[in-house]
Amino acid sequence: MPGADANPSAEDSEAWLRLVLTPGLGPAAQRKLLRAFHGPREALNATSVELVRAAGESTAVKLRAGPDTELVQRTLEWLREPGNHLLSLAEARYPQALLETADPPLLLFVKGRVELLCRPALAVVGSRTATPRGARDAEAFAQVLSDAGLTIISGLALGIDGAAHRGGLSGASSSVAVVGTGLDKVYPARNRELAHRLATEGALISEFPLGTPPLAANFPRRNRVISGLARGCLVVEAALPSGSLITARQALEQGRDVFAVPGSIHSPLSKGCHWLIKQGAKLVETAQDVLEDLGMSSPSSRATDPGPSLQPHESTVLAAMAFEPVDADTICQRTGLAPETTAEILLRLELDGHVSRLPGGLLQRMR
Repeated sequence: MPGADANPSAEDSEAWLRLVLTPGLGPAAQRKLLRAFHGPREALNATSVELVRAAGESTAVKLRAGPDTELVQRTLEWLREPGNHLLSLAEARYPQALLETADPPLLLFVKGRVELLCRPALAVVGSRTATPRGARDAEAFAQVLSDAGLTIISGLALGIDGAAHRGGLSGASSSVAVVGTGLDKVYPARNRELAHRLATEGALISEFPLGTPPLAANFPRRNRVISGLARGCLVVEAALPSGSLITARQALEQGRDVFAVPGSIHSPLSKGCHWLIKQGAKLVETAQDVLEDLGMSSPSSRATDPGPSLQPHESTVLAAMAFEPVDADTICQRTGLAPETTAEILLRLELDGHVSRLPGGLLQRMR
């Protein structure tokens, strides 16, 4: 294939589209043509004899028939809109992490901040039917991890995915959604507002052409892109079986770290996480656990100065918090302290780096 192009021409974009959008020409045949002719334009300009010799008669006939010209033109018009991008394997902007996987998409359709695809990232996935607690945990984890320098990757589904995107967008490193449809569609429709926010503040990406509906077969395929873009994959809630476990398995196959948040032994949505832990996934209770395993530090960590010794009642408050997101009212109930006293103690603990403030009025003890 050709070397990396920083600014592909309109002709290059059209050639890639004509190759990838040709009906019946799957990724294996497309890669075979690219290896034989070193680029899409060269393959499209090859003679029938050369095509048959390189890839077989069936592939030659399909390539000669070509794609739907209306779809190609509609996509080129879409590319001219601000914020829309087409990334091929030959481009310098194509994410290196994805190139290192076994089956990177030949093309990525991107809407939004394309530079986020090449930054350190973590996938956060889980159940579509998340519990309120699971959704709060996913959003809280994602915000802390985003503030620590990890772009949050997820799949725009209901439940944990949506919560993870919201947390990532609230942090410093934003969020990217990998979708199983064309980028001219939003699925599920209930996440339309979130998708619009991602297109503005983060990014939406897909390997599927414009107009692609939410076909069931597309979602397991897009999961490999979610994990492939990331340094690791955090599963917050998952049933047995589930799409989240597919993403976790693909992450392992790609050499990524897998993290799982444990839950109640009585909850069906904890079964998948517990199974992953039994298979060797890393049990995590706080975002700091993930950061430490990845060799990163949280924004509030104090590497050199341990801070002053704990004051009266501070140890009591920290013990009452355990290591899970909790609100101030719950801390008051557990400790018996007055709300104003609790608020004063929490402020001191936050300033000293012992407590991190999370979305929704929650707080979390830092290790």
